[in-house]
Amino acid sequence: MTTAKIALITGANKGIGFETARQLGAMGHTVWLGCRDQERGTQAAEDLRAGGIAAHFVQLDITDADSVRAAVAHVEAQSHHLDILINNAGIASGMGSPPSTEDIDAIRSIFDVNFFGTVRVTQAFLPLLRKAENARIVFMSSGLGSISLTGDMKAPTWGVHAMGYSASKTAINMYTAKLAKELLTEGIKVNAACPGSVATDMGGKMAPKTVEQGAVIAVRLATLGWMGPTGGFYHDAEGPSMAPYGW
Repeated sequence: MTTAKIALITGANKGIGFETARQLGAMGHTVWLGCRDQERGTQAAEDLRAGGIAAHFVQLDITDADSVRAAVAHVEAQSHHLDILINNAGIASGMGSPPSTEDIDAIRSIFDVNFFGTVRVTQAFLPLLRKAENARIVFMSSGLGSISLTGDMKAPTWGVHAMGYSASKTAINMYTAKLAKELLTEGIKVNAACPGSVATDMGGKMAPKTVEQGAVIAVRLATLGWMGPTGGFYHDAEGPSMAPYGW
């Protein structure tokens, strides 16, 4: 391992997670790809290394406490600390179901990954983040988790249902705000990122943004300087800047 900053990205074998790892690696960071599937995660790390990036795979199922503990031990043994944690792993369902009939079990499954799994990973890796100087935590949220946007009849998402998915991201936004307050005096910045509608397996091929564009906001939040914000919800604005999203 090198003295470069060390980042862990969950759900990093494809889509926004993989691209986030690629962009951070291109900046000289060492990247850990936390992936549930060993074969896909190993291949993703090999693909990044082929491009000159210091990439490593760690098996990580965020819904499994034993898997999370093992991942922490593996990263700690080789990297000793963690500068950046990007919680990217997530699932979605119920996009066409109205909230009055959305399946309860499906909603529970969404929360198990998007909220409980994400909190589990963050709590488990926090000791390694505390060993770093000015660590950064980024939660991949969504505009669908914005209550103010949900109530805006002029918003492009007005007709979208996805109550379970949206609520899981709203919960993540609250966790972002609460954790940022707790860690404020420790110099650890905590923010939520909205990548927008991105052409991934989840977003669909017709989504207007590329994965390269979708990863930009997470990378910006992960590399904030000491004057950067904490406890916020952001999307990428025009040019090299960020814009706050309404809660």
